[in-house]
Amino acid sequence: MEQQIRIGTRPAVGTSPAHPLDPLTADEMTAARDHLVAEGRLGDTVRVAYLSLKEPDKASLRDGAPTPARRARAVLLDTATGETTDAVIDVTNGVTLSATTVDAGVGQAPVLLEEFDAIESILAADDGWRAALRARGLEPHQVRVAPLSAGIFDYEGEEGRRLLRGLAFVQHEPGDYAWGHPIDQLVAFVDMIERRVVRILDDGPSNDPLTNGNFESPELTGPVRTDLKPLHITQPEGPSFTLDGNVLRWQKWDLHVGFDAREGLVLSRIGIEDRGRRRSIIDRASIAEMVVPYGDPAPYRSWQNYFDTGEYLVGRDANSLELGCDCLGEITYLSPVVADDFGNPREIPQAICIHEEDFGLLWKHTDEWANHRSTRRQRRLVVSFFTTVGNYDYGFYWYFYLDGTIQFEAKATGIVFTARYPGEGYPYASQIAPGLAAPYHQHIFCARLDMAVDGDRNAVHELDMKRMPQGEGNPHGNAFSRSRHVFATEADARRKADGSVGRVWEIINTEKTNRVGEPVAYTLIPEALPTLAAADGSSISKRAAFATEHLWVTQFAEDERFPAGDYVNQSVGTPGLPEYIRADRSIDGENVVLWHSFGLTHFPRVEDWPIMPVDYTGFTLKPTGFFDQNPALDVPPSMPAQAECHSGSGSCHC
Repeated sequence: MEQQIRIGTRPAVGTSPAHPLDPLTADEMTAARDHLVAEGRLGDTVRVAYLSLKEPDKASLRDGAPTPARRARAVLLDTATGETTDAVIDVTNGVTLSATTVDAGVGQAPVLLEEFDAIESILAADDGWRAALRARGLEPHQVRVAPLSAGIFDYEGEEGRRLLRGLAFVQHEPGDYAWGHPIDQLVAFVDMIERRVVRILDDGPSNDPLTNGNFESPELTGPVRTDLKPLHITQPEGPSFTLDGNVLRWQKWDLHVGFDAREGLVLSRIGIEDRGRRRSIIDRASIAEMVVPYGDPAPYRSWQNYFDTGEYLVGRDANSLELGCDCLGEITYLSPVVADDFGNPREIPQAICIHEEDFGLLWKHTDEWANHRSTRRQRRLVVSFFTTVGNYDYGFYWYFYLDGTIQFEAKATGIVFTARYPGEGYPYASQIAPGLAAPYHQHIFCARLDMAVDGDRNAVHELDMKRMPQGEGNPHGNAFSRSRHVFATEADARRKADGSVGRVWEIINTEKTNRVGEPVAYTLIPEALPTLAAADGSSISKRAAFATEHLWVTQFAEDERFPAGDYVNQSVGTPGLPEYIRADRSIDGENVVLWHSFGLTHFPRVEDWPIMPVDYTGFTLKPTGFFDQNPALDVPPSMPAQAECHSGSGSCHC
């Protein structure tokens, strides 16, 4: 049997979604758009920067609660004035529930898709830009411009404007990867409302590198390998999971698979069956923000820091996945719907990939006393999507294991951002090809984990390994133990990981214990890689304050969804996590939300050019006393592949 595609079931057009957390259907999105038009909020100059489900309040999702009305949240941008409006529409009843004008000093609507293209045409019409290109022997039609979010800096005259900054690359012909030809020492600042250039920084022509970046060109690949034999992954009886609408069930796990234009995958109501009853673990899990700050202080790049979630919307930019290329095996796809700049629904075919895969050993033991050997194989359920934001491509992968473990993994690949290499010993960039540099940078993600470990009454404990001094009670110096710190309030729970003491954070239920009398719990195991590298007083450290710590813990609040705030584009850094914890609420025995920051600090290698092999980062959640014993004891043995075990005896297993 060859690889197979299964398309997940979806509600029929015109019918109501099967679950209150299901993403907006195309019909609902159209109804929300039409309502905004009828009210005069969506006119000739107004664009839809974001349109997605406004999720029901948690109380309305409890068993027995009436089915909540379907709501949509729309963030609108008036391209004539720059005004941002945040509206909530009751789609079920055709009513606007709220419409708020956003203070431009707080932040602005995300970058529009049409602004990606507009920046090139605005620059092509500017005399100063054309002169800068002519000095380099170039014309606008030879140049591609990256539309880069502007942030907030001390450049004169920028306050209140809607800006993008443009760095340029030479594209010799259609289909050419321009990243190998950066036009260095030149950057344009563009007002996207006035549609004009407000500033050009130009330090004159440089010896710009001309490096072939066409990574599939025979000139770079050489002869393609011919000794890779086919690898087939088959499940002749189909997958072990079921998908009912957006509710996914697999090996005692059940969860709701949602999708948001901003966050991408949203997994809700995550629970597991244990001895005949369902137990909750997480109410809602998403990667709520992602920032890519660069570490090169040159004036053309010192402002480079991009919030790929809050400014560019990773869900909106999701890829359509291809069987055999992006996903291998027995695959089920979901095709979410997002809105374009005019509020029209746009389906992204096969954007969400669901499959299961072998993951080596689950457990194994050979016992000489009992004269017995036993092995079980691990398997995991994978729910994933991929997105492209400019030069980088990111995979978001959630894994669920047979032993109750949950894991998240981000996969970073694509093309590193390039510049001219200033010279030997430059301390802020790598030389990845002759004359070609890639500045040092970070990719820092923030997971929002609304925990519900066996219920809503949770607390978070910090556990460190503790070395014990040699002496009385420890005569041989071999003893070590563990320290435990209970976070009482939000201010207490701003923490950094520490690999030297194996620091982990345990999320316990304060009202339930296991059979040995200890609280049932799940443990967050971090990677303990660096937090934000920028200086404490920098613009990016204020705007991406979440990235300055590995852990924040808050008491749940319905309107606290994004660690850098609702309006990240050109934000001043509030409101976000520092604002959320200002009240210093109790987090001991409460409904708690964990905000876990993690990611890569990238010092690019020569091997990362012309396309970067996948790099990985993530975290793990492991049951810790949640179950009363190994929950995977009931996993059946596998049949070995030896020929003698196919003799019909049926007694061979491992």
